[in-house]
Amino acid sequence: MNHRLESFTWAATSALLTAAIFLTTVSSQGMAHAQSEDNDSAQAESDEDYYELMRVFVDTFQQIDRNYVKEVDRRELVDAAVRGMLSELDPYSNYISPDDVERFTEAITQEFGGVGIRVGFDDEMRAIEITTPIPGSPAYRAGIKSGDRIVEIDGEAVRDFPKNREMDRAVELLRGLPGESVEVAVRRASSGEVEKMTLTRELIQLDTVMGNTYNDDGSWNFMFDDELKIGYARLTHFTSRSAGELREALKTLRKEDMKGFILDLRFNPGGQLQSAIDISDLFIEEGRIVSTEGRNSRPRSWSAKRFGTFTGFPMAILINRYSASASEIVSACLQDHDRAVVIGERSWGKGSVQNVIELEEGNSQLKLTTASYHRPSGKNIHRFPNAKESDEWGVMPNDGYLVKFSMEEMTKYQEDRRDRDIVDPQDPVESTFEDTQLEKAIEYLKAELGVEPEETQENAEEKAASGSEEESEEAADEAEVSLRNLFYQHPKQLAG
Repeated sequence: MNHRLESFTWAATSALLTAAIFLTTVSSQGMAHAQSEDNDSAQAESDEDYYELMRVFVDTFQQIDRNYVKEVDRRELVDAAVRGMLSELDPYSNYISPDDVERFTEAITQEFGGVGIRVGFDDEMRAIEITTPIPGSPAYRAGIKSGDRIVEIDGEAVRDFPKNREMDRAVELLRGLPGESVEVAVRRASSGEVEKMTLTRELIQLDTVMGNTYNDDGSWNFMFDDELKIGYARLTHFTSRSAGELREALKTLRKEDMKGFILDLRFNPGGQLQSAIDISDLFIEEGRIVSTEGRNSRPRSWSAKRFGTFTGFPMAILINRYSASASEIVSACLQDHDRAVVIGERSWGKGSVQNVIELEEGNSQLKLTTASYHRPSGKNIHRFPNAKESDEWGVMPNDGYLVKFSMEEMTKYQEDRRDRDIVDPQDPVESTFEDTQLEKAIEYLKAELGVEPEETQENAEEKAASGSEEESEEAADEAEVSLRNLFYQHPKQLAG
């Protein structure tokens, strides 16, 4: 009887504490209480229903805990119950257990304590293969290069790591608190010799804003076309640092006399709402950026500020079917304000906002959908279950700028991009993929800058070659005048 009472009390207290933490945190984040003060009797009835439902949960938990054929872990039962509740909601509401909190936080912030390498597992050699060192990291400074293989970490041979958990074990050993040391044995790709070295962990902050190619020092080059002065930046995630990273890249490009800009949001899954707002604000001077509305949260909207805006140049945004959430906020905002042309494919269609709510004093977390967001035009972005292709959702490319990739093309693009993201200034990898989406963006910017299409230039050259020498000289003179007047044809766009 005492055991039953203890089980009941423990489970009931746990459930009520979870509910209390949830309600307190939600309240602290500006969520209004449900309006129920007008009818006290209805509220009392509602409370009674609530506790009856909690009783069902507690009784079920107790029966499993006491009578199931095998002994079960109480923690696992509670975790499973929470996940079961969330599975009845939308795909974006999740429970982050204590075991997953650290990994979830790293995914959100894109930072961790470590030595600064991207790795894979070489099953044949039973070793951790270095994909690329992160520029400026302890591993980079120690001379670790792509293709090198780690065969031992802190005296533990990689070949002895648990089967199918080699990567998990390697990450567990390599990451740690900044300032702490880790010893690794590295088999050099160039010589095959094994070299032992001690690396001191640092706070590794992964770049979220990247260029198309590297500079000689391993930093990103954001100028895509030096002749036409077209800038380019890829945004992989939206973190608290992303707006600052992009602002610095734009400042560099402005010093280099940038005339047009491409923002690549392909495969970007999103991230922090505030980051999407800040990045949108970099490009528009006024007007609404985004608004949110939820059942139990007050409507909010964010508008642009003129200070710190980068204007005076045409802009293209690249998206594809995996551009989601914050990516859609930015592309929709700039599209609605006619600040940029959106090129590529229809986006994913995630128009909901999740709050991350701490449970158990931060040891576990609840990612709960609390609101939906709307683009400045008011059009819907969210792709609801059973939505059709003909329905209104996601962000569509501008008319004439729909450029689809087949799955084969998408795979080849990712492989090409992965190979070219390897840091090796002495032997950079040249692209072998025909990126028709990027080519369409270049085509658009050339037109905005007054550069004649290549086909027209070729026709002009053929026409000049077929005419007399005098006609050829006249055509050449006209082309030279056209180029001289190039930057005077769009004074508003080139003012910056």
